[in-house]
Amino acid sequence: MTISFMHPALIMIVGALLLPLFRGPFRKPYMILIPVLTFIDVLYLSGHPGTYGVVQFMDWELTFGRVDRLSMIFAFIMSLMAIIGTIYGMHVEDEYQHMASWFYVAGSLGAIFAADYITLFLFWEMMAFASTFLIFAKRDKAALEAGYRYILIHTFGGVILLLGFVLRYQATGDLSFDLLNVKNPELYTWLIMIGLMLNAAVPPLHSWLPDAYSKATAIGAVFMCAFTTKTAVYTLIRSCAGFEVLIYLGIIMAVYGIIYAIMENDIRKLLGWEIISQVGYMVTAVGIGTTLALNGASAHAFAHILYKGLLFMGAGAILTATGKQKLTDLGGLYKKMPGTMIFMLIGGLAVSGLPLMSGFVSKSMIITAAFNEHLLWAGFALTFVSAGTFLAAGLRLPYLLFFSKNNCSDETWAKAKDPSWNMQLAMTIGGFLCIFIGCYLPFLYNMLPYTDVTYHPYNAYHLSETIQIMAFTAFGFFMLRKYIMPVNKISLDLDWFYRMGGRAFLWIVTNPLQYFDTALSKFYKVVGISVLMETSKFWSWFDWNGIDGVVDGSARCVRAIGRRVTIVLQRGQIQQTICYTISFAAVLLVAYVWL
Repeated sequence: MTISFMHPALIMIVGALLLPLFRGPFRKPYMILIPVLTFIDVLYLSGHPGTYGVVQFMDWELTFGRVDRLSMIFAFIMSLMAIIGTIYGMHVEDEYQHMASWFYVAGSLGAIFAADYITLFLFWEMMAFASTFLIFAKRDKAALEAGYRYILIHTFGGVILLLGFVLRYQATGDLSFDLLNVKNPELYTWLIMIGLMLNAAVPPLHSWLPDAYSKATAIGAVFMCAFTTKTAVYTLIRSCAGFEVLIYLGIIMAVYGIIYAIMENDIRKLLGWEIISQVGYMVTAVGIGTTLALNGASAHAFAHILYKGLLFMGAGAILTATGKQKLTDLGGLYKKMPGTMIFMLIGGLAVSGLPLMSGFVSKSMIITAAFNEHLLWAGFALTFVSAGTFLAAGLRLPYLLFFSKNNCSDETWAKAKDPSWNMQLAMTIGGFLCIFIGCYLPFLYNMLPYTDVTYHPYNAYHLSETIQIMAFTAFGFFMLRKYIMPVNKISLDLDWFYRMGGRAFLWIVTNPLQYFDTALSKFYKVVGISVLMETSKFWSWFDWNGIDGVVDGSARCVRAIGRRVTIVLQRGQIQQTICYTISFAAVLLVAYVWL
């Protein structure tokens, strides 16, 4: 059956362009209408799998709508998060933030439904540039600097990705966005994987994430935590499943991220480091490449968008109310923000994998897939990271924000209160879904891309293991909590190397190269003008003596030949003269070409 295809990204793009026309009482209903229509469109497409939006462009066939189970689970949660994020930011009057957010969502949805590399690259760059404005929108010096770093890094990643696409097309003549040959990877395979990994924040290409997310606006960080890294996970599943190197990178990512999260003082940086850690689970699953692992990566991405969005919404509520986002400046907020406390507890327990929460039914699938493939070291490492996640997000973060000693200034304490109704409504939806997914498995499991495998998280072994790990972690925290108190300092990361490299480059440009340029300018002023004058004199002499001499000599020769022709004709020696004339013309032609 033929159906009419309306791309969900197109709804978001047109909606963003028309948003400035809706003002006053019409704006908020319109802001709800556009993401709801997008979500309805995604639901409609989920019942009609197939290939749509095929366009012939020059010699290439572009496909904007590949609808299958893998694309649909990601499109479902992305469009759902667009509704939640828009509700969360409805109180913000800055229409440009909303426009950038919707273009950002459109880029993600376009990349998810793309079936060729040109279409993927188009929407990939739309994501990068739209999300940059969510950082710039904060309009302070730190945000501007972070935004420039963000766009420079993502532009670099886009160039690497484009180079991989071009080399692959040159080698194969194929632009289809499908699984690469990961068993015998070519150079273009590595380049494509690196370009995708940068958006997934895989170390050492990760430092942009905590830097940018902590500097974005409150609603900007909510959108950013949901879309960039998870869209990258989708593209890795689609193209790099079974690439063994991703197992090692994913484990490094998970461990590295949680260590920095435990040390962090800034709330949103802490949550950013946790994103890196949790995406490490998904990258590991992509590297394992089995259907159970890929189902786990998809399920964990779905759950992660909800609980991490909830945590960033809570952090945004605290930032909006108090103007602070450092743990050393806060504390005791359960008295002033009890609603926010409940939502952040739900998000923290969900990311920790507490039974009856969404994280319990998603991340355990990845750990089980690792043990099933006899990757014992990977399974144990991810289990260890689960304990660290509970320590960082389920215990340390809520304790320091809501139950520890009050470090707020009088001004901060006076301003602290639960946020506006729309922010609380968005957090309520996110919190409900975190619990609902953990309790009602068919809601999530029936959407998973691979139906040839089943998984049952609620078994006696898994339950007892999880409870024991969380109990020992909680005991250790309360016994040793004074040793992991926040310190107002900067934790050095791998970005130190390219920050210092950038400074070295600027020094080279502004010092040795500038000195050379100045010296060259002086040389030109002193010597160059004299050289040019002597050169011009030479050409003037050559013009008068060389070129004009040749012209005058040629004219005299022509006149002499003319007289000779006349004499010869009179004597009847026509044939011999023609031979002479042709020979002399050839000599003149050679002389002309040589000059």
